[in-house]
Amino acid sequence: MEKKIFSDLAPGNYQRHPLHSAERDWPETNCYLDVWIEVLPALGLPPEACLGYSVTQDFEGDQFTFFKVPLEDLESLYGLRVTELAIYDRVENHVAAQIRRGRLSLVEVDSYYLPDTQGVSYHKSHGKTTIAINRLDIDGRAMDYFHGLGLHHLEGDDFDGIFQRGDKALDLPFLPYTEFVKLPEKELPAQELAEQAKALLSTYLAKRPSRNPIAAFADVLPGQVAAVSERPFEFFHLYAFNTLRQLGANFELFSAHLDWLGANGVNELEEAAVAARQISTTCKSLQFQLARAVMRKKFDKLQPALQPAISAWDDMMTALDTQLGKTDRKAA
Repeated sequence: MEKKIFSDLAPGNYQRHPLHSAERDWPETNCYLDVWIEVLPALGLPPEACLGYSVTQDFEGDQFTFFKVPLEDLESLYGLRVTELAIYDRVENHVAAQIRRGRLSLVEVDSYYLPDTQGVSYHKSHGKTTIAINRLDIDGRAMDYFHGLGLHHLEGDDFDGIFQRGDKALDLPFLPYTEFVKLPEKELPAQELAEQAKALLSTYLAKRPSRNPIAAFADVLPGQVAAVSERPFEFFHLYAFNTLRQLGANFELFSAHLDWLGANGVNELEEAAVAARQISTTCKSLQFQLARAVMRKKFDKLQPALQPAISAWDDMMTALDTQLGKTDRKAA
């Protein structure tokens, strides 16, 4: 029997959210946040409101912080309660049980079986990613799911692969990390939502890194890329994703958060939003330079190329302190 959360949504005519527009520097961000960027609008909620945590992103020595919207923010802003779902039966049976109760399930799956990753990992390579399941038809071996840039469909052998059924069953079944979402009984009015988002941003501003994280990255970038150039070229993509892509996408989304706050009554954040976008565009440009540096084994121009982003981070923090009030820094 078919079960569905959002009865009015179908992959064939689905319109992705503007935060996933092809016109942006980074149309895709990371698997977990991309799901929420599409699920929240399906619930009639603005995803831009929950991006204030982005200001705390730090350089962790080998990567930039993998950004995920904190679950407590989803609850305080939208009334969504996200809880781990214990898996003791077949995964699809648990998902079906939650759909019957009007609850969305987020499941870690193997991207090898996701048709929307065509040309990347679909039937090519195995990798962990997160989807949110909107429609489930166990008997018909089909489902619709949120992933990446939108709402997608899979069926047949891919369905069996996702849920390890039939000839896709494993000797040692993988029990995926799964969450379920209890939907809110009521929503915050728009003005209260903006005020709550502003308050969260002020809290996160106090937790920003004590040192400019892009400057810290610039100090080690040439040496790291030199080491990357000695590895198979496929490793370059992993390195770029976890450094420049995470940094650039994080602050492009943060600029959208500041724009949303400005449109909802929080004035004079334009300067900070412009600086956040400068970080994004610098990272996008540098990613192409990075590939050339790896191929040519010339690394001396990489550190200076980050200077616009380094300066933009400082300018952004100064502007935020001016508008939201100076905060005592705490190491993120």
